[in-house]
Amino acid sequence: MSEHNKEFKPLQYERPSPDEMLVRARSFYEKMRTRRSVRMFSDEDIPDEVIDYIISAAGTAPSGANKQPWHFCVVRDPAVKKNIRAGAEAEEKQNYSERFSDEMLGDIDHLGTNPVKEFLETAPVLIVVFKESYRVADGHKRKNYYVNESVGLSSGLLLAAIHNAGLVTVTHTPSPMKFLNQILDRPQNEVPILLMPVGYPAENAVVPDIGRKPLNEIMTRY
Repeated sequence: MSEHNKEFKPLQYERPSPDEMLVRARSFYEKMRTRRSVRMFSDEDIPDEVIDYIISAAGTAPSGANKQPWHFCVVRDPAVKKNIRAGAEAEEKQNYSERFSDEMLGDIDHLGTNPVKEFLETAPVLIVVFKESYRVADGHKRKNYYVNESVGLSSGLLLAAIHNAGLVTVTHTPSPMKFLNQILDRPQNEVPILLMPVGYPAENAVVPDIGRKPLNEIMTRY
């Protein structure tokens, strides 16, 4: 590594005490355990600066070879949101009537979802997450590495940042989503993977009465 020393700099790190670590870990868990997927939104506006910081946080995710193969589109324009809703609902109608298996329909029945996606117009902001399958540099295709893993990590941070800011969202995936490339005029190397309405919950918002697996079902110590 010595030959690359000029490309490195000292890590900025302050080591917390064990007690402080526990307080931080517990506090973050207690914050995140209240996160829920919400489909009922207020149309009340939220500041651009808040969204900027949320996406900046998502951009701190690690990525293969540090290629950062993600792009986030922020949509506020009502006409664009209307077009996105129309495209999403067209795909969802086919999903519910033709593409989803009986098993899947049974598994999501208790969530009360359907092809109607009113929240795509009601929420003040839509964030569309694109993964860059490859880069274009100097007119040539260049590889990105571990794209799905990298964008998955970034999307998780995005979700946490939205919740931390006091806002709500739902990870909507009206697959296939190529209609988003057309509506947002995104290049061919970008593939949409998430469509996330962001805002405050509606006053009458409700969520399914479901729980999460306990720690002993999601962790094994060796």
